[in-house]
Amino acid sequence: MMTGGGRRLLLSAGAAAAAAGLAAAIWQGRRAGPQSAQADAEPIWSLRFARPGGGEFAMATLRGKPLLLNFWATWCPPCIREMPEIDRFARQFASNGWQVLGLAADQEKPVREFLSRQPVGYPIALAGFEGIALSRQLGNEAGALPFTVAFDASGRVTHRHLGETRLEVLATWAKT
Repeated sequence: MMTGGGRRLLLSAGAAAAAAGLAAAIWQGRRAGPQSAQADAEPIWSLRFARPGGGEFAMATLRGKPLLLNFWATWCPPCIREMPEIDRFARQFASNGWQVLGLAADQEKPVREFLSRQPVGYPIALAGFEGIALSRQLGNEAGALPFTVAFDASGRVTHRHLGETRLEVLATWAKT
């Protein structure tokens, strides 16, 4: 029987392998020619990530509705400043079908400790430092944080934003 720590290690290794596979698939596709936002985002739906409180989060559970995906880290001040804005967006636009996921490009312990002090109402999953590579595959050419991506209900990337965002910007995205 696997321990909780063993499961987390296995999930983290799986997320790293999935991110590497996503990067390779997209890199191969880019060598063949220009890619649409839909093609760039397609592999993300098969990924699974550890949750800071245990268990795992499957991206496939979010498919079919609009999604706001935010890459963040506990060591990133603009990430921390924008979390209340993203939390308000999650509450305000849930009735319109919007889902929100925070992907922490961080380690489990600091994320768990941070969330115990500053909880949010939307799910958080652990992408680890491989989350930066994943964010690059979704259009974050700088590899910086925070980075936010919006997907429409069909899974196509509709908006990308590098840097701290505000509720007003996200609300505009949700209405287009």
